Amino acid sequence: MMDATASLVSDVSEEDALRAQIYDLLAVMLRKPPAADFLTKISGLTGDESDLGRGINALARLAQASSPEKIDAEFHRLFIGLGRGELLPYASYYITGFLNEKPLAKLRGDMTELGMVRDAAAYEPEDNIGSLCEMMAGMIHGRFGAPVSLAKQKDFFFTHLAPWAEHFFSDLEAAEGSVFYAPVGTVGGAFIQIEKQSFRMAE
Repeated sequence: MMDATASLVSDVSEEDALRAQIYDLLAVMLRKPPAADFLTKISGLTGDESDLGRGINALARLAQASSPEKIDAEFHRLFIGLGRGELLPYASYYITGFLNEKPLAKLRGDMTELGMVRDAAAYEPEDNIGSLCEMMAGMIHGRFGAPVSLAKQKDFFFTHLAPWAEHFFSDLEAAEGSVFYAPVGTVGGAFIQIEKQSFRMAE
């Protein structure tokens, strides 16, 4: 795998660094359409025979064959659309059926406690899937100060991602408008399953 953002110097373990890289990969893909240079990086990824690895291999193949323009159009069909996209990638919507509900208020409180600040340029609610993946990567690497303990990562994950993210990624994988983003759904769903199992084994 690769770091989806700039290189970071961190004392985290190799396993945690890999977790952060996958969260970063998902964050970059889901917050906005990936740029051409990032597609080049994705095209060099290789995976194993696990569900996660097969998703990574499919994503790499599509990154080689897809243009930024086509991916940009797909992103807008899926997540923006005319009025709304095919999917609404927000915790509040998946958990309550409505936007800007209690899950978002809870997230904002937890963000403040963890030293996270909303990007002033962001136009969408903080409980979107891309931002939550970015927050998880940041906690692992210590982008908001010192790396966050595994116990706090677990609390954040089971509060803000576990209740809905796997459902969202399944919807993304199967969405009518998903081509390039179908394996993003595969990767995301498999990774959320792995995170759930790993956190539970650490109890």
